[in-house]
Amino acid sequence: MIKKETIDAIFEAARVEEVIGDFVQLKKAGSNYKGLSPFVNEKSPSFMVSPAKQIWKDFSSGKGGNAISFIMEHEHFSYPEALRYLANKYQIEIEETEQTDLEKQALNERESLFVVSEFAKKYFHDVLLKTDEGLAIGHSYFKERGFTEETIKKFQLGYSPDQWDAFTNEALAKGYKLEFLEKTGLTIVKDDKKFDRFKGRVMFPIESMSGRVLGFGGRILTNDKKAAKYLNSPESDIYHKSKVLYGIFHSKQEIASKDNCYLVEGYTDVIQMYQAGIKNVVASSGTALTPDQIRLINRLTKNITVLFDGDAAGMRASLRGIDLILEAGMNVRVCTFPDGDDPDSFARKTPIDELQNYLKENATDFIRFKANLLMKDTGNDPIKKANVIRDIVVSISKVPDYIQREVYVQECASIMDISEDVLFSTLAQIGKKELQEANKKFVQDKKMEVVKSTPEESKEKVDVIYLLERKIIEILLIYGNYEELFDEYELTVEDDKVITQEKKVKRKVFDKVFLSLQEDEIEMSNANFQTILKDILVFYHTNEIWNLENYLQQVKPELTDEITSIIMDDERYNLHNWEKQNIFVKGKDLGVQQYVNETILTLRSYLIFEIIEGLKKQIQENPEKARDLLTDVVDYNNLKHTFSSELGRVMSRFS
Repeated sequence: MIKKETIDAIFEAARVEEVIGDFVQLKKAGSNYKGLSPFVNEKSPSFMVSPAKQIWKDFSSGKGGNAISFIMEHEHFSYPEALRYLANKYQIEIEETEQTDLEKQALNERESLFVVSEFAKKYFHDVLLKTDEGLAIGHSYFKERGFTEETIKKFQLGYSPDQWDAFTNEALAKGYKLEFLEKTGLTIVKDDKKFDRFKGRVMFPIESMSGRVLGFGGRILTNDKKAAKYLNSPESDIYHKSKVLYGIFHSKQEIASKDNCYLVEGYTDVIQMYQAGIKNVVASSGTALTPDQIRLINRLTKNITVLFDGDAAGMRASLRGIDLILEAGMNVRVCTFPDGDDPDSFARKTPIDELQNYLKENATDFIRFKANLLMKDTGNDPIKKANVIRDIVVSISKVPDYIQREVYVQECASIMDISEDVLFSTLAQIGKKELQEANKKFVQDKKMEVVKSTPEESKEKVDVIYLLERKIIEILLIYGNYEELFDEYELTVEDDKVITQEKKVKRKVFDKVFLSLQEDEIEMSNANFQTILKDILVFYHTNEIWNLENYLQQVKPELTDEITSIIMDDERYNLHNWEKQNIFVKGKDLGVQQYVNETILTLRSYLIFEIIEGLKKQIQENPEKARDLLTDVVDYNNLKHTFSSELGRVMSRFS
């Protein structure tokens, strides 16, 4: 177990905006930051980070919390793993106590796969650098490719011995279970025999955005025509090749800062470009580009530059990927290299200044690239040219932004020497056809069932108690430590008359809330709110200074989403930039005393309203008790009117 002192040091060092900034491109929004949700595919930012409160909230998925909870949610880490990740990021030495057998058993299967993969990465890297076979074969290969020692260590490149079970036997000897070696694909088990999947190959660890080892790519070094040149880990619980980009762990910061991502095809392309100084580069690892891979890049930048070698057939096969990038609302440019060159070979022989200039000068928009590529085969055939134009218009139709789409139409008209009106007409036809196909699919996939509902059934019921209790928690979280002058009433009896005297009393907001709820012996009907209420009040009464970060450290993980949602809802309007539209939202802190009083009185009034409704129901069910029950109804109505007068308005029905 990690010692409490270490955990405290991690919480103190970790800045939520820095931690999340490694995974999401954040932009300033007032005192907060905003960005696209890393959990839900969206085009408008609904993800907010508050540096002042050190919390985040994703309004699309409902998730929220602090830096620790983000790492746990995003990377599927356990709590200790998230702490270790942040300790490594902030260079904090971890002090641990010995794990009990129960804690060791608590490692779930998914975490065990990560542990095995991490061991494999270290094993292959050590074999490469510390064994005769590794140095003579694997290390020599990487040196021939022009990789420096620094690069080899940076990307943790390795070598798997050319033996059937060298890795497997070493892993088993170290105590790793065969079950997890097989599930990661590192070991193949067949007919009670076990052997290494990657024997005799140089190894490329494939890492997640946070640096966790998900799988491996292995390149064979012999001329065995029966064996695949490159071999990847099979799909597993931790490795899904369609959702992974090679090199993104090393390149994410550079992609965000340069606001552009270079997309290549292979592992060595990434490594060679990175070594040459172009560090904002990732690879699709030989697979066709997928929407999930595009979304990974979209979190960091809106701009992608696809780098192709001179192979025309390969470029044509990749055109589908460009359409997917456009469909995601991103900007795409394309850069090709001279015949015989790919990103690897070109970066190896070109000085950094020349390489940067080449990429800048030769990157073109997708229309010019597609037109130049496809027009080579048309000759003077007008039908083929018409097909090329239609193909380009289909790509333009994928662009969700109308202004950008119109600009592309104008450029296509200029390049292809055709009327804009014709292109717009074709674009409209494509849109109409897609709509018809979507409607047809909807009808086929979904049996339409019309269910008539009564007005009462269709009317959305509002859970008023939930909303009011939530407001109470919001008050305690945001304003609990404020000190305000509250209007309070003191009852005295003089000459058998009850006299109400109003006076101003200075109280902390949390004290006012506590006393008001005690006055009516109110308990939260929502179990989560009841737990949060007790925890907050205990924290306020046992700590002289309110600190949200310290409070969140002791909160149960299952309550974190609820708490951050409450806190961040108060600032959600920042996402919409209301001020730019000359709409100014009044801050509640301009009238905290009024806000607190109104919320408490409204809750008390509504609870009385429910009591009255219950009494009326009892009268209907028990007419013989009507007289006594009516007396209670009158008393509660008087109390309700008292609250209404205090609020300065007549309470309305809430249902």
